[in-house]
Amino acid sequence: MNEKSTKKSLRMQNHGLSASTTPTWRVLAVLSMLMGFASISTDLYLPAMPLMSHSLHATEGLVELTISGYLIGFSLGQLLWGPISDRYGRRSSVAIGLVLFVIGSAGCALSGSALAMIGWRVVQALGACASVALSRAMVRDLYEGVRAAQMLSILITVMAIAPLVGPLVGGQIVAFAGWRAIFWALVGIGIATLAALFTIPETLPAARRNQESLGRAMARYGELLRDRRILGYAGAGGFFYAGMFAYIAGTPFAYITYFHVPEQLYGLLFGLGIIGIMVSNLLNSRLVSRFGYDRMLLVGTIIASFSAIMVALFACTGWGGLLWLFVPLFVFVSSTGFIVANSITGALDNFPERAGTVSALVGAIQYGSGIVGSGLVGIFANGTPWPMGLVIAVCGIGSLLSMRLIFPVSRISPEIVCIPGFICNDASGE
Repeated sequence: MNEKSTKKSLRMQNHGLSASTTPTWRVLAVLSMLMGFASISTDLYLPAMPLMSHSLHATEGLVELTISGYLIGFSLGQLLWGPISDRYGRRSSVAIGLVLFVIGSAGCALSGSALAMIGWRVVQALGACASVALSRAMVRDLYEGVRAAQMLSILITVMAIAPLVGPLVGGQIVAFAGWRAIFWALVGIGIATLAALFTIPETLPAARRNQESLGRAMARYGELLRDRRILGYAGAGGFFYAGMFAYIAGTPFAYITYFHVPEQLYGLLFGLGIIGIMVSNLLNSRLVSRFGYDRMLLVGTIIASFSAIMVALFACTGWGGLLWLFVPLFVFVSSTGFIVANSITGALDNFPERAGTVSALVGAIQYGSGIVGSGLVGIFANGTPWPMGLVIAVCGIGSLLSMRLIFPVSRISPEIVCIPGFICNDASGE
């Protein structure tokens, strides 16, 4: 059987699983827990960073590197977990990742220096990224097309609770038990999630696993990067993530230092952005079945690029003060709901038989772009919101331009495309 026939056969098998399987609330709850590891691993200990700096006798800059080290490990680690899960299954791969997460969290709790903390944060990230990347692949194992986009939107909405309440919960833990207790709490969360993982079935049966060697599977990343549509989806999400991390890195200084917003009010402004993300994800889950994930992704990138340009304009001129900087930033952040789930779904739908590898590649690009976006804000910092606004504007425009890689393929011919015996898709991704 040639490679084209094999791919078609695998897609048909995948459709059979999706059509016949109705995941229970327990499966969806566990998937949501797994997706939340990216946020909870950092947001929970943000309030403890000044105390950690004092306790470890380290500069604030060195303690801030615990976030950078985590992002690097999180970005690169996904590239390893994707092929492993395609070959050996999702559940066992996630389980190994959770064990690494528990070990890394315990190492952080026992660290006696900032450098040791950074090292253990990398270990923690290598474990956490398996949960995040492979939970997306598990959604694609169970659903396809717009239904996958709907479920991702719903799960991301639930996941958004973590950054909303994480700093508040972390602050309470620090107040009552000290900063090391936060990492012991993460140990407990990791163990509890590991136990919950084994209450759900494996989503990738042995018959549908990729039997290539890991070396060959890793080499497939090069092939994926030559696919125009994969680059379009990854670019739309990657540029947007760069802008989001520029927002995360830049707004504390823009709001608190430049506009003299009290720290407690900053938390409120940041929380409003999270609520915007949750609302847009819920809207996407309702609209994507009608318009398709490509069209919804286009809408999201248009909103993001327009609002990003407004951010740069108001950041440069100072027109309208804090209010007119916050409003376009809120709109930009809220477009997350139309971009993230749909870009991931579009990429996964192109190579369903390698969902783990594709999810890992997209995730690595997204978080790698985040490192670049936050880094550029730091490099060009001048005491004003302008560097943040400029980076966000470039990223918003880049996200929209990435859609050019998708729409020439999917919109030139609007006819229905059918794969006999499998499923019929129109160009919208429906």
